[in-house]
Amino acid sequence: MADHSSTALLDHLGRLSRSRAEAALAPLGMRSRHLVALTLLREHGPGTQQALAASLSIDRTNLVGLLNELEAGGHVTRHRSPEDRRRHIVALTPAGEQVLQDAEQRVADAEEELLQRLSAEERETLYALLARATNGHAIDCVGEAGLRDPQPQLDAAP
Repeated sequence: MADHSSTALLDHLGRLSRSRAEAALAPLGMRSRHLVALTLLREHGPGTQQALAASLSIDRTNLVGLLNELEAGGHVTRHRSPEDRRRHIVALTPAGEQVLQDAEQRVADAEEELLQRLSAEERETLYALLARATNGHAIDCVGEAGLRDPQPQLDAAP
């Protein structure tokens, strides 16, 4: 067994990372949850609110608030599904794509600052170790289905 625990250092690094990411996103009027939602929409295309809520692992009520914020900023649009008028389709707008690119650059710059004492090789090693350590522990927020609808829910009936 090691003479030291990594838990405290990982927790501290996580706090530093979150703090810097939040500070980097604030001028854009964004938070991490906005960044994740926009990234999912860019990577997987438009999807239903229900599927997006499932992908983000958040309650549909909380998703509505998130989407209201993103829609107010012009970053997403919502419209009724032509196949099922009870469902709303959420899509990334060109303005959303631009703010996402800006946000990603700001977060990358914050990470660069945070990890500046590590060489490029050490950063790759850190990433590989963290990915391996979290494998099986992190929820795959998209899975194979992308933003398609999850299996029908009991409350999906008319």
